[in-house]
Amino acid sequence: MTDRTINLDGTHRTDLDAPRLYDGVRSRRIIGFIADYTFVLLLSIPAAIVVAFLGILTLGLGWLLYGILLPLIAILYVGFTMGGASQATPGMRLAGVRLERLGGGRVDPPLAMLHGVLFWASNAVLTPLILLVALFTPRKQLLQDLLLGTVVVRAR
Repeated sequence: MTDRTINLDGTHRTDLDAPRLYDGVRSRRIIGFIADYTFVLLLSIPAAIVVAFLGILTLGLGWLLYGILLPLIAILYVGFTMGGASQATPGMRLAGVRLERLGGGRVDPPLAMLHGVLFWASNAVLTPLILLVALFTPRKQLLQDLLLGTVVVRAR
């Protein structure tokens, strides 16, 4: 939860305006991303084995699940970790960052899943050059952060 104060001009100021929360956030996001997708790949190994046995049992029909296996694991991973109490995936916690809403509310699993889907969709459609947006926003937000009203900050 964020602390809110009212400025003299009537606007709200939150502790999310503190520059110290954004020191090193870009590099920490990269470290967190690499760690998270290493975890997702490790989780996909036992899931792939289960799908292989399911394919044998269903005479090959179960093997159609391979097409959605990795995206499904990634979406569930992001939704239930980033949408949990710590508001961060294990990789984000390892890197020392967390996701917060600009309005001060908690990040719930549907928002966390949408955050991950928008990240991948924007990279697929607009190329990874869209990541350069973080160089020009004061809170180092990416496109999905701007669209969803979220920000990634250093963990306190």
